[in-house]
Amino acid sequence: MAAMTTGRSSRADANRRRILDVALAELLRDPDASMERIARAAGVVRRTVYGHFPSREALIGALVDGAVEEVATAHAAGREGTEDLALAVAGSVLALWEVADRYRLLVELARRGDTAPGVRERLAPVRAARTELLRRGLDEGVFVSPLPAPALAHVHERMMFAVMEAVHDGLLDAREAGRTTAVTVLTAAGIPASLATVLVAKVSD
Repeated sequence: MAAMTTGRSSRADANRRRILDVALAELLRDPDASMERIARAAGVVRRTVYGHFPSREALIGALVDGAVEEVATAHAAGREGTEDLALAVAGSVLALWEVADRYRLLVELARRGDTAPGVRERLAPVRAARTELLRRGLDEGVFVSPLPAPALAHVHERMMFAVMEAVHDGLLDAREAGRTTAVTVLTAAGIPASLATVLVAKVSD
């Protein structure tokens, strides 16, 4: 009996994970994607989706919870262990690239505050840490930009998503996209491309 219960629980967990993964992809394509559309894409009936998530808001809430945690963890891990500001920026971009889909969804939901209230506030610590990193770099002359740190942080964020779109459109090899993004972000902060390439390679290694 215990084995049967464990089996049912495992299947339910697998279904839940699949629904969340599919919901992420569908919401990235269309933030207004319905529960019915998500169920169809996941290959389950709508009742199964509602069995795990009683409402669309609950489904989005579950996605947001997991995504915020992953994004915050990646950003912190990427800049850990170095006092070099350029290396810290490169590391954070490479780490965020690993969860870029989730990050992009959070940003899109934050822009649609009525769809997922509280996302902007929950992303604030990540954005503040990135902005502070750039502000220090600009103050110390490590970075050079006509933009103030908050605007430069915003540009970096949008650049990462633009490269992601290029990958999706087949314009860039996905295997090199993370490094390419990190080099591009550093050059946008005034680091010469040759040095940026060396720094990103050092972080990657």
